[in-house]
Amino acid sequence: MSSNLLKLPDCTEPVTNADEEIFLIYTALNQKPLDPTGPDGFRGLGHVDSRKDTLSIRFELTAPSQPTPSLGAAESKSASRSRKGKSARKTCSEETPHVIEIELAQDKTALRSRKGDTGSVLWRASIAFAQVILQQHRFPPSSPLLDKDLLRESHILELGAGTGLLSVALSACAKSYTATDIASLLPLIQKNVALNFAGWTQNTRPPEGSPGSNISVEELDWETLLSLPPTGRSRYYPTPPEPNAKWDLVLVVDCIYHPSLLPALVETIETVSTAGKTWALVIVELRQEDVVREFLERWLTKGTWRLFRVDGLLDLPYVIWACQKYA
Repeated sequence: MSSNLLKLPDCTEPVTNADEEIFLIYTALNQKPLDPTGPDGFRGLGHVDSRKDTLSIRFELTAPSQPTPSLGAAESKSASRSRKGKSARKTCSEETPHVIEIELAQDKTALRSRKGDTGSVLWRASIAFAQVILQQHRFPPSSPLLDKDLLRESHILELGAGTGLLSVALSACAKSYTATDIASLLPLIQKNVALNFAGWTQNTRPPEGSPGSNISVEELDWETLLSLPPTGRSRYYPTPPEPNAKWDLVLVVDCIYHPSLLPALVETIETVSTAGKTWALVIVELRQEDVVREFLERWLTKGTWRLFRVDGLLDLPYVIWACQKYA
């Protein structure tokens, strides 16, 4: 797979200093008025609605507006006459949106009873990111973040998949999609994949080429990986289903929240990635400044990644970093 899977504008500057990057993004955040509440009455840490057992997620993908061609005087009169007694044709911007609906189960009891559990409910960052990728995939802009044709041949690994929303939403865009998390969350991910794809169970898959047939759900505990000697880690983490393939894209969506997990998360991203091939997309909801700073410092200190901030796709409080391993 070509390293051109991710397309960044030519003017994109690399992030090389954690303090400078933190200053820039949090200054912008502090200058932007934010809605203080979420659907459940408060913004909290960013979950959608922790009161519900099941959520219905709806993505509306709309064709971009096309400029109306200018008409000459004669054409204008003719067009005016043709509209008399009948409704005008819809413009591109008025076309019915393409809708993707996803049913998603949550484990709201686990959120309250399991210490440190955050993946058992849906977080808004996943919805915001999926909306952007699905919109660009359906109606590719002139400069998409991900090359549609290359993405179709790519193997995606998601770390900290939580409820599994992104595997359900984005798997149709890729060759394979592997959602990973700690063992206690795998039944929830499997349940949500099965809710949305007929024939998908923990032990069976739909026929090859059918929706959902390219999704795998695997255990990947970052702290377990960190505890292993470097020479033994390759036997622990999942690999793409295609023989000898490497991961093309690693997704890390809203996983930066607890400082104790940062060393393991950074080491996991480093370990599963292949130099010159793997891109990582890290999507963060800006919360504790010191935690985000520590993540960036640890990642930049690795000295094996080119890191770029992707502006213009998500509004604050979300930030996207695109990174490729080079050594």
